[in-house]
Amino acid sequence: MRAALILAGSFLASVALAQTAPPPAPAPHIAPQTSEKTAAPHAAEAPKPAAEKPKPVAKAKPKPAPPPMPLTRVVAKDDPRPTVFPGAVDAIQDAAERYRQIYESGGWPQLPAGTYKAGQASEAIALLRQRLAREGDLDAAHAMGNAFDSTLTQAVKSFQGRHGLAQTGIVGTLTLKALNVSAHERFQQLNESAKRLRAKSFAFGPRYVVVNIPSASVEAIAHGQVERRHIAVVGKADRPSPEVETRITNVNFNPTWTVPVSIIKKDIIPKMQKDPSYLAKSKIRIFGASGAEIEPTRIDWNTERATAFTLRQDPGSGNSLGQIRIDMPNREAVYMHDTPSKRLFARDDRFHSSGCVRVEGVRDFVTWLLAPMSGPGGGPWDRKDVDDLLTTDARKDIRLKEPVPVIWAYLTGYVTPDGMTHFRDDVYGLDQLAILATAPDETPTSSVPAAKVRAHLDQPMPQHATSNVPRVLYAAPPQRASAPRPLVQRIDP
Repeated sequence: MRAALILAGSFLASVALAQTAPPPAPAPHIAPQTSEKTAAPHAAEAPKPAAEKPKPVAKAKPKPAPPPMPLTRVVAKDDPRPTVFPGAVDAIQDAAERYRQIYESGGWPQLPAGTYKAGQASEAIALLRQRLAREGDLDAAHAMGNAFDSTLTQAVKSFQGRHGLAQTGIVGTLTLKALNVSAHERFQQLNESAKRLRAKSFAFGPRYVVVNIPSASVEAIAHGQVERRHIAVVGKADRPSPEVETRITNVNFNPTWTVPVSIIKKDIIPKMQKDPSYLAKSKIRIFGASGAEIEPTRIDWNTERATAFTLRQDPGSGNSLGQIRIDMPNREAVYMHDTPSKRLFARDDRFHSSGCVRVEGVRDFVTWLLAPMSGPGGGPWDRKDVDDLLTTDARKDIRLKEPVPVIWAYLTGYVTPDGMTHFRDDVYGLDQLAILATAPDETPTSSVPAAKVRAHLDQPMPQHATSNVPRVLYAAPPQRASAPRPLVQRIDP
C-alpha cells in the first residue's frame, strides 16, 4: 500500500511540472534563396513549381582545323631547273669565285637572335636588308631602310627558296641560322661541291636522273628540264648514301629483300633479342646454304650466328623495299626503291635509310622511266599499267629498252641553269674538314688580281633571276676518267 502511494505521488508531481514548463521554441524558418526582383510575399507558403529541365547547352561548332604548316625544308616539285647539267661545274666554280670575293671584302653582317617579319622596324632589319642585298636576293636600290615591307618579304622568300626552306617570308630560327652562315663557309661549300662534281665522268643522256643527297630529292630530267621531282629519304649520317654514277636498267615489281649482313648485325639481332617473334611479324624467313628454310628458334640470337644464313623478306606492301625496286648496277650495291614507311617523306629530316634512296611517289617515277617503252596494252607505259602489276604480290621484272643514266651527287652548294646559287646543309660533314683546314686569316689573299676584286666589290651581287627558265639543251663536257674507288657493300634499304 505504501509503495502504491509513492508511485501515485511521483506521477502527480511530473504532471504538474509539465503544465508549468514553457513551450519549446519553434524551429527557425529558412526562406528559399530568391533574388530581390523575383521574391514574392509568403513565398515559403506557396507551392513549389515543378523544376524546369535545364536546357542543353548548344555546342559550339568546331573551328576548321588550320592548314598544316609547310615543311621547314621543302622540295619544290614544280621547279624545272636541274641540279646537275652539262656545264654545272663551271657554273659552280664561277659562283665560288663570287663568294670568295665577298668574304675577302669582309663578308656580310651577322644578324642578332630574334624573329623578323612584316610590319617591324628596327636596326636589325636594316642589317637584314644589307645582308640580303649582298647576295642579290634584295635589289641594291632597296638595301637601305629599317622597315620590314612587302619588298623585303619577297627577298626573304627568295633566300628561303634557294636554301630549301619553306617560303614563309618570315625570318625564323632556321632562316636566321642560314643567314648567319659566313660567306667563307658558303665559298667552301661551292668550292668543295665543284671539286666533287668535276671528279665525276657522268654520261649525260637525253633523259637522266639526279639524286642530290643533301637535298634528299630525286630529279627526272628530259630535254634540259626536270619533268618530275620527288621527295626522297637518303642515308643517315652513320650509314651515308654514296656518290654513284651508273644507269637504271630494270624495275622490279613486288621484290623480295635479302637482308645484308650489316643490317643483320646492327638491327635484326638486337630486335630478335627483345622480341623473338620479330622475324615472323616482318615476314622474314631464314635459309641455309642448301636453300632449306630454318626456324628462328634454332639460332642463338645472343651471338652473331645468324649472319651465316640468308635472311629474306617476302614480297608485299610491308616489304622493306615496298613494292618496287629500281635496279642500277654499281660497285656500292645501292639502289632506289619504294618503302612502307611513307611517313618519313613528310619529315624535315629525311636522312633515315641505310644507304639506299627511298622515293616518294615511286609509281609515278617508274611510269616516267618506262614511258618510252610499249606497255602491256601495246601503247606507252602509263600509271594504270604500273598499278595493275601491283594488284598482287607476284614478282615481275621489267628491263628498260634504253637504260637511263643516274647520278647520286653530294652538292651542298650548286647553281641552276638560270644562274641562281643554292645551298643545302652539309649533313655528312664532307665540307667541314676543308672549311677548318682553310679558315681565312685576318688578311686573306686571293688568286684573283686585286684590281678585279676591287672593281667587283664596288657593286653588289646581281639580283637572282626569277623568270621562267627557258628550255635549253646543254652541250656535254669532255669525259674524264674517274679514280677507282673501293668496293663498299651497302645492299641496304
